[in-house]
Amino acid sequence: MALLERVAALLRANVNDLIDKAEDPEKMLKQLVLDMENQLLQVKTQVAIAIADQHLLEKKKTEHDHSAEEWHKKAELAVSKGKDDLARAALERALSHEQMALGFTQQLEDQSSEADSLRSALRRLDQKLVETRSRCEMLIAQHRRARVVGKANRVRQKVDAVQNGTGIDRLRLRVAGAESENAATHELLADDSLEDRFANLEREEQIEGLLRDLKERHGKTA
Repeated sequence: MALLERVAALLRANVNDLIDKAEDPEKMLKQLVLDMENQLLQVKTQVAIAIADQHLLEKKKTEHDHSAEEWHKKAELAVSKGKDDLARAALERALSHEQMALGFTQQLEDQSSEADSLRSALRRLDQKLVETRSRCEMLIAQHRRARVVGKANRVRQKVDAVQNGTGIDRLRLRVAGAESENAATHELLADDSLEDRFANLEREEQIEGLLRDLKERHGKTA
């Protein structure tokens, strides 16, 4: 499905790579969140439609199962009365309903698989959206801070250059300003900060703890 392909593309999106390529990082980050919100709404709609279709197929299958059962009963009645012709006709009807029920069973399996895929995509996209919102808010703040730092460094360079008036000092201040800007940019574009690495480590430990608890509960109930 094209929708699931778009969702997969959003799930694979690397925020830091996108920032590195963007001319306007803030605009790009806001657009990324907006795209995810729109896709999430579409997936929710498709999940609802898939579930409704699944219920409809289940209803149709059940109806044909019941009809086949009723025609079998009629065939038995006809046989008990010695009406073989009626029995054959009833059995033909029963067989037709059984075939229809079998067809709906296959459609139901396909529909269930599609609904499961959409549900999975919805859960993953919802989680990715929550994470991306938080990440974008942090990166936007870092980007703005980097711009402020850059402007402050340039102003400081001009002031110091006026005060010192020497070529060496002006060069030293220009290098220091460039280093500050590079440090701020590196902080903005770093794949994983020290805080992020520890947060990921704590999250992994939490997940492992939950998994151990789940296994222990399963072992007690087994």
